[in-house]
Amino acid sequence: MDPLWMLEAPSPPADARIPYGEHAYQFGDLRLPPGPGPHPIVVMVHGGFWRARYDLEHVGHLCADLTRRGYATWSLEYRRVGHEDGGWPGTFEDVARGMDFLPTLAKSHPLDLSRTVVMGHSAGGHLALWLSGRRRLPPDSPLSRPDPFIPRGAVSLAGVVDLVRAQELRLGNDIVTEFLGGPPAQVPERYRLGSPSALVPLGIKQVLIHGTKDDTVPDSLSADYHARATALGDDVRLILLPGAGHFEVINPLAREWPQLVEALASLTGS
Repeated sequence: MDPLWMLEAPSPPADARIPYGEHAYQFGDLRLPPGPGPHPIVVMVHGGFWRARYDLEHVGHLCADLTRRGYATWSLEYRRVGHEDGGWPGTFEDVARGMDFLPTLAKSHPLDLSRTVVMGHSAGGHLALWLSGRRRLPPDSPLSRPDPFIPRGAVSLAGVVDLVRAQELRLGNDIVTEFLGGPPAQVPERYRLGSPSALVPLGIKQVLIHGTKDDTVPDSLSADYHARATALGDDVRLILLPGAGHFEVINPLAREWPQLVEALASLTGS
């Protein structure tokens, strides 16, 4: 089977597509396992270098697999670069709003909010960790919100966890400059407020999973983040996958997949 099959094959349908805001891209796909619950929740944030042409469809296979394992999944769509107000600040505002919608979802669905883990791939890994660190934002920040929903844990899958370093490396054809509206020298506050590496310690358990042969987002970003966050007191585990590239971490049929499942269980207590 093509190792990138999940990028092309239609994903199993969600149980419900639910808007969390009024814009066209402010919605999430909810999948629920059988049984009365309440179920642990995985909030999934897809990648694609924050670009409009990549949507949540390709992580539907991942979500469906986790739902079969007993997790409710809430897969977020959001405005991206190429959409009106995508990038800074719309992308951040959208994923924050989608995360903060969880208590509303729990009013009508059997969700265990105390066992919520946020997980993201690539650019979504950046957003997952950023969501986990929002309470570290200064109160006068344009992205600060009162009483943000903070998950129990976070999983970054080949995440772009340091925006300054990603911009220096010109990852994704210099997408970070486009995403934030300039390089660090021009918009330093956006890098301070928008990069997980600038927000540590996040204060929750984190797992970073990264392939050693990733030629899209180098594993050094996760390794350096792990060292910095650990030194500042965060509980962070780094799992390097020998020989794995950028997409094995979201492929439920890959040999590396059980390590992600184990990491998720360690955070939710499942």
